[in-house]
Amino acid sequence: ICCSIICTVVTSENPIRIFATIIDGSFGSSRKFMVLLQNTAMMLCIALALTPAFKMRFWNIGGEGQALVGALAAAACMILMKNQSYWVVIPCMVLTSIVAGAVWGAIPAYFKAKFGTNETLFTLMMNYVATQLVAYFSVVWENPKGSGNIGVINPLTKIGWFPEIFGSKYALNIVIVGLLTIGMYIYLNYSKQGYEISVVGESERTAKYIGIKVEKIVIRTMLISGAICGLAGLLLVGGTNHTLNAAIVDGRGFTAVMVSWLAKFNPIWMILTSFLLVFLGRGASEIATDFGLNTSFGDILTGIILFFIIGCEFFINYKLNLTKSSKKEEK
Repeated sequence: ICCSIICTVVTSENPIRIFATIIDGSFGSSRKFMVLLQNTAMMLCIALALTPAFKMRFWNIGGEGQALVGALAAAACMILMKNQSYWVVIPCMVLTSIVAGAVWGAIPAYFKAKFGTNETLFTLMMNYVATQLVAYFSVVWENPKGSGNIGVINPLTKIGWFPEIFGSKYALNIVIVGLLTIGMYIYLNYSKQGYEISVVGESERTAKYIGIKVEKIVIRTMLISGAICGLAGLLLVGGTNHTLNAAIVDGRGFTAVMVSWLAKFNPIWMILTSFLLVFLGRGASEIATDFGLNTSFGDILTGIILFFIIGCEFFINYKLNLTKSSKKEEK
């Protein structure tokens, strides 16, 4: 209702037509629908990566940077090994991307475990370092020269490009993230390591009392978290974009925090929260295009809906009891 009022005031259009445009932005054609699923999968992948750390109460805000270094590693393999066999390059891309993301996640984890540093600030600053690294190599590997951009990597030979399945270049990414979701659900709920993560998240003192080595758990969990973020960067470079730039992750590392939190760190529910946020984002952009509005208008609508979702948490967690005044009670 709130969004309808704002849309009507700004556009002077029927709000029903506006909401129909939102739906059309995601389901208007088969290609739009596949892009929706692809974007949902990428959002979900990074949210899954952040979740083990969040359950441990390690506030990993570095998903953006960890995915960026994974993408950088994949692009480096594609560019530097362009004369190698396709089946040599792909395993190298997978290995280097996962290792790069894991190392980027392990650095703040090590300092947190050994020196008690603030993981929120540390992981946040690592994002900016990763962004500058990608910007630097974008100039080093620029194509054509002087453009400052890498451009499409290996467009003729397609070395490092993931194969298409089911007739779509997005399908493989969606399948991989789907399997990853199931694996993460099992890992967090039915494995010994998942149990240790939960205990550390509830109370570090309790974890130490029952013999869990907290420092080891912190570093190991962040290795996993960073590795999955690196995998997300790999899927973006090798699966869909086939290029590299500082905006390739497109803020998903920050939005994924909201996805994970809204789903209460449950990987299955994250499918729905990822879909919701991506659907709102694409629909809002479609409104801005169709009605000739600034793209920020779409962000405003998405922000309003998120504020209402966050506000609902209060009424989910607390019950309001209206009590009578003391004078009425005396009477």
